[in-house]
Amino acid sequence: MFEAHFQTFEEPESGVALAARLAAFREELARRKLTGFVVPRADQQQNEYVAPSEERLAWLTGFTGSAGMAIVLTREAAVFVDGRYTLQAAKQVDRKAWHIEPLADPPPETWLAKHLAAGDRLGFDPWLHTSAAAERLAAACARAGAELIAVDSNPLDSVWTERPAPPLGPVSIHGVQFSGEIEAEKIKRIRHEIHRLEAEALVLSDSHAVAWTFNIRGADVSHTPLPLSYALVPKDGRPTVFIDHRKLSNLTRNHLEQSADVRDPDALVPELTALAQGGAAIALDSATAADALSRLIAGAGGKPLRGSDPVSLLKAVKNLTEIEGTRTAHQRDAVALTRFLAWIDREAPSGALTEIDTVEALETFRRQTCALKDVSFPTIAGTGPNGAIVHYRVTRKSNRRISPGDLLLIDSGAQYQDGTTDVTRTIAIGTPTDEMRDRFTRVLRGHIAIARAIFPDGTTGAQLDSFARQFLWQAGLDFEHGTGHGVGSYLSVHEGPARISKLGTTPLKRGMILSNEPGYYKTDAYGIRIENLELVIGADVAGAEKPVNAFETLTLAPIDRRLIDVNMLSATELKWLNDYHARVNRTVRSHLDDNATRLWLDEATAAMLPL
Repeated sequence: MFEAHFQTFEEPESGVALAARLAAFREELARRKLTGFVVPRADQQQNEYVAPSEERLAWLTGFTGSAGMAIVLTREAAVFVDGRYTLQAAKQVDRKAWHIEPLADPPPETWLAKHLAAGDRLGFDPWLHTSAAAERLAAACARAGAELIAVDSNPLDSVWTERPAPPLGPVSIHGVQFSGEIEAEKIKRIRHEIHRLEAEALVLSDSHAVAWTFNIRGADVSHTPLPLSYALVPKDGRPTVFIDHRKLSNLTRNHLEQSADVRDPDALVPELTALAQGGAAIALDSATAADALSRLIAGAGGKPLRGSDPVSLLKAVKNLTEIEGTRTAHQRDAVALTRFLAWIDREAPSGALTEIDTVEALETFRRQTCALKDVSFPTIAGTGPNGAIVHYRVTRKSNRRISPGDLLLIDSGAQYQDGTTDVTRTIAIGTPTDEMRDRFTRVLRGHIAIARAIFPDGTTGAQLDSFARQFLWQAGLDFEHGTGHGVGSYLSVHEGPARISKLGTTPLKRGMILSNEPGYYKTDAYGIRIENLELVIGADVAGAEKPVNAFETLTLAPIDRRLIDVNMLSATELKWLNDYHARVNRTVRSHLDDNATRLWLDEATAAMLPL
């Protein structure tokens, strides 16, 4: 009945092939007189999702997580992963060939400084590292008396004989009915920022920035409609977009040429070199610009200005058209979610369903909207102990049957042309324990605290983050991820620069969309997360002495009432919950085509009363 078109459940390859690859790679390093090499999980633009041709880390090590790094030395090799992927790496990586080390604390440079010897030559590909990352590597080498070598061509690509070709996803126009602003107006605003930076030009090294600026979308990577590309925006004169011409139809080329010159990616280096030769100051995004770009500009006599990409903040603040589009997308998504949740309640208690069944079903319900372009990330569907793995991804091998007494955590999202969604619900299968209800209610109270927050202009995500944790903290509990991330408009589901986390230093502005997703994870037992997307809006506060903001909840899906201990909720929290559920019912009910699902929704959103 159900199937997944946008997700797979296969295990990555391992074993003999990976051992042979590591040996061949070491032979290639020796041939190039290198004693080591750094292999990041990255493409030239530091994208979260990368094309198959850029999956060097997975090809060499077997590790398929979205963040990581490998360092191969003559006799030692290590894979570095963050806390989300510790369990996954242990299953995927051959421990006889590789050490598994933390990615952040301590950082890989600490390991490197211990294992390098004086006179060693550590290679790196400057197109796959930012300048800040390259500087950290250089400092580690210096401490060991070793040398960091920027290679002209990547030695791993020399031994990856069956490497896929770079992607050629067709580029589409993201019309003004979705974008809300024509390219000329966006370029005008970007030029204002270039003048503010006292630069001659800005390199858009982030394909999301190119897509937003020129109102295009693409199909080069999974789950994000990215056209891999660069752009050069001068403070005066026409911008240039660097993109493989094979991705462009006559229609999309004509669209781009209305506001920019269009050239192949190979033209970026000579054009940037020519501009730098006049001593120009050229702005680069420190988060996505390859170290190779800084080297190129400085080597040609120019001045690389590294800093935050001004387009990032412009893109994060959605206009009225994007906001209306995302509201519509969430209403459409709500119908699919309701049909899915009703189906789960009907089918799961039998014990016949598996995690893969739920992933396939949810994607199918979304496809039945006839508007789904892709899922916005691989669905996280973890039941029982798998739910405690924050970024769990089910495979055929790990697929677990859903049993009475389990909690099912399902975190998913959709890409629609008018908006991007991301939602997590935790579902009780059968009767939950008192502990589960206590933990769930604490997470819910934190979720409500964010949703109800009133905060002045200039407030950062770091200042709000503890709102979500306070009720867990009171019981000596916590969760190890941020409370929320920014979300794009038919772009990345994880969008900067704003976020709700201890590290969120960007002030939240009206028009930004962020997730609100506190959780709790009991290792080897269960996981809980409740996630809605929130829009920053103005708040009307009597007597306020400065502009004040609040959140409008965009996501519309029932929260499992069976997991709520109503006696733990305050009157205002209970009112929020009942008002939210009434709104879900009011929005979704008329769009449901069968009476059984309508009756399920009525029960799932019925008002709760204090006991």
